[in-house]
Amino acid sequence: MKRIGVLLFLLGAGSILLGLLGYEFSLLMWVDNWGTTVGWAIRGVLIVAGVALWFMGNKAETAQAKETGTA
Repeated sequence: MKRIGVLLFLLGAGSILLGLLGYEFSLLMWVDNWGTTVGWAIRGVLIVAGVALWFMGNKAETAQAKETGTA
């Protein structure tokens, strides 16, 4: 879950940075089809979802380590 979170975060943040420079990830070129506002909202959701998944994965990993006694 942590890896998916990091991927989503990097796609969202990278899309914002590249968009400011006039470029875009090929995978995310569709986000501006519904307008600039919706495109920014989708990028923001990618970042928030990525951070949330990373935290949830980190919490689960920590709980598992405590349970097995390896922490």
